[in-house]
Amino acid sequence: MDLLENTKVEVAPETFFLVSLSHNGWLKLLESPELSPRMTAPFMIFRDKWEVTLLLDEIDFGTLRHAIRDAKTEGAFRLLTFDTELDFNVVGFLAEVSRILAEADISIIALSAFSRDHILIKQEDLPQALKVLGEYVGELC
Repeated sequence: MDLLENTKVEVAPETFFLVSLSHNGWLKLLESPELSPRMTAPFMIFRDKWEVTLLLDEIDFGTLRHAIRDAKTEGAFRLLTFDTELDFNVVGFLAEVSRILAEADISIIALSAFSRDHILIKQEDLPQALKVLGEYVGELC
Protein backbone atom coordinates (compact mmCIF):
# COMPACT_ATOMS: atom_id res chain seq x y z
CA MET A 1 0.00 0.00 0.00
CA ASP A 2 1.66 3.24 -1.22
CA LEU A 3 0.06 5.34 1.49
CA LEU A 4 1.62 3.21 4.22
CA GLU A 5 5.04 3.38 2.54
CA ASN A 6 4.92 7.18 2.78
CA THR A 7 3.75 7.24 6.40
CA LYS A 8 5.81 8.24 9.41
CA VAL A 9 5.00 6.35 12.62
CA GLU A 10 5.51 8.38 15.77
CA VAL A 11 5.69 6.76 19.20
CA ALA A 12 4.45 8.98 22.01
CA PRO A 13 6.94 9.07 24.89
CA GLU A 14 4.22 8.57 27.51
CA THR A 15 2.78 5.31 28.78
CA PHE A 16 -1.03 5.24 28.68
CA PHE A 17 -3.93 3.76 30.59
CA LEU A 18 -7.43 2.92 29.40
CA VAL A 19 -10.21 3.45 31.93
CA SER A 20 -13.78 2.20 31.70
CA LEU A 21 -16.30 4.14 33.79
CA SER A 22 -20.01 3.72 34.24
CA HIS A 23 -22.06 6.69 33.10
CA ASN A 24 -22.74 7.57 36.75
CA GLY A 25 -19.05 7.26 37.56
CA TRP A 26 -18.28 9.67 34.73
CA LEU A 27 -20.82 12.19 35.98
CA LYS A 28 -19.32 11.97 39.47
CA LEU A 29 -15.85 12.53 38.04
CA LEU A 30 -17.06 15.66 36.22
CA GLU A 31 -17.95 17.19 39.59
CA SER A 32 -14.21 17.57 40.29
CA PRO A 33 -12.66 19.75 37.56
CA GLU A 34 -9.21 19.42 39.17
CA LEU A 35 -9.24 15.80 37.95
CA SER A 36 -9.52 16.83 34.29
CA PRO A 37 -6.68 15.78 31.99
CA ARG A 38 -3.89 18.26 31.40
CA MET A 39 -4.12 20.02 28.07
CA THR A 40 -0.46 19.28 27.30
CA ALA A 41 -0.68 15.50 26.90
CA PRO A 42 -2.76 13.40 24.52
CA PHE A 43 -6.04 12.11 25.96
CA MET A 44 -9.36 10.75 24.71
CA ILE A 45 -12.88 10.59 26.08
CA PHE A 46 -15.39 8.35 24.34
CA ARG A 47 -18.93 7.73 25.53
CA ASP A 48 -21.16 5.04 24.13
CA LYS A 49 -24.32 3.47 25.52
CA TRP A 50 -22.37 1.02 27.70
CA GLU A 51 -19.55 3.04 29.26
CA VAL A 52 -17.28 6.05 29.18
CA THR A 53 -13.74 5.23 28.08
CA LEU A 54 -10.81 7.46 28.97
CA LEU A 55 -7.33 7.26 27.51
CA LEU A 56 -4.89 8.98 29.86
CA ASP A 57 -1.15 9.17 30.22
CA GLU A 58 0.46 7.95 33.45
CA ILE A 59 0.50 11.43 35.02
CA ASP A 60 -3.22 12.13 34.47
CA PHE A 61 -4.11 8.58 35.46
CA GLY A 62 -2.16 9.02 38.70
CA THR A 63 -4.02 12.26 39.43
CA LEU A 64 -7.46 10.70 39.26
CA ARG A 65 -6.78 7.10 40.22
CA HIS A 66 -8.06 7.65 43.76
CA ALA A 67 -11.38 8.94 42.39
CA ILE A 68 -12.01 5.97 40.09
CA ARG A 69 -11.27 3.01 42.34
CA ASP A 70 -14.24 1.04 40.98
CA ALA A 71 -13.34 1.58 37.33
CA LYS A 72 -11.88 -1.09 35.10
CA THR A 73 -8.37 -0.10 34.03
CA GLU A 74 -5.65 -1.44 31.81
CA GLY A 75 -2.20 0.11 31.57
CA ALA A 76 1.22 -0.15 29.99
CA PHE A 77 0.07 0.97 26.54
CA ARG A 78 2.15 2.92 24.06
CA LEU A 79 0.51 5.20 21.51
CA LEU A 80 1.63 4.96 17.90
CA THR A 81 0.47 7.64 15.49
CA PHE A 82 0.44 7.20 11.72
CA ASP A 83 1.41 10.71 10.74
CA THR A 84 -0.28 11.02 7.41
CA GLU A 85 -3.53 12.84 6.78
CA LEU A 86 -6.13 10.36 5.59
CA ASP A 87 -8.97 11.41 3.32
CA PHE A 88 -12.37 9.95 4.10
CA ASN A 89 -12.24 7.93 0.87
CA VAL A 90 -9.15 5.94 1.97
CA VAL A 91 -10.07 2.27 2.30
CA GLY A 92 -8.13 -0.36 4.22
CA PHE A 93 -5.34 1.70 5.79
CA LEU A 94 -5.97 0.53 9.34
CA ALA A 95 -6.90 -2.93 8.09
CA GLU A 96 -3.43 -3.25 6.56
CA VAL A 97 -1.74 -2.06 9.76
CA SER A 98 -3.86 -4.54 11.74
CA ARG A 99 -2.95 -7.37 9.36
CA ILE A 100 0.77 -6.66 9.60
CA LEU A 101 0.72 -6.62 13.38
CA ALA A 102 -1.67 -9.58 13.68
CA GLU A 103 0.73 -11.69 11.63
CA ALA A 104 3.37 -10.84 14.25
CA ASP A 105 0.90 -11.83 17.01
CA ILE A 106 0.68 -8.24 18.29
CA SER A 107 -2.66 -7.11 19.68
CA ILE A 108 -3.77 -3.53 19.03
CA ILE A 109 -6.46 -1.11 20.06
CA ALA A 110 -7.35 1.14 17.13
CA LEU A 111 -8.14 4.82 17.61
CA SER A 112 -8.99 7.32 14.92
CA ALA A 113 -8.97 11.08 15.05
CA PHE A 114 -10.45 13.27 12.34
CA SER A 115 -7.48 12.96 9.97
CA ARG A 116 -5.05 10.42 11.46
CA ASP A 117 -5.13 6.87 12.77
CA HIS A 118 -3.48 5.76 15.99
CA ILE A 119 -3.03 2.43 17.74
CA LEU A 120 -2.34 1.39 21.29
CA ILE A 121 -0.04 -1.54 21.87
CA LYS A 122 1.33 -3.00 25.06
CA GLN A 123 4.77 -1.72 26.10
CA GLU A 124 6.24 -5.22 25.91
CA ASP A 125 5.18 -5.48 22.24
CA LEU A 126 6.69 -2.13 21.20
CA PRO A 127 10.12 -3.37 19.99
CA GLN A 128 8.59 -6.13 17.87
CA ALA A 129 5.86 -3.84 16.53
CA LEU A 130 8.40 -1.24 15.43
CA LYS A 131 10.56 -3.91 13.83
CA VAL A 132 7.63 -5.30 11.86
CA LEU A 133 6.14 -1.92 10.91
CA GLY A 134 9.58 -0.66 9.89
CA GLU A 135 9.43 -2.96 6.88
CA TYR A 136 6.26 -1.23 5.59
CA VAL A 137 6.38 2.44 6.60
CA GLY A 138 8.47 5.35 5.42
CA GLU A 139 9.87 6.37 8.82
CA LEU A 140 9.80 5.41 12.49
CA CYS A 141 10.39 7.91 15.27
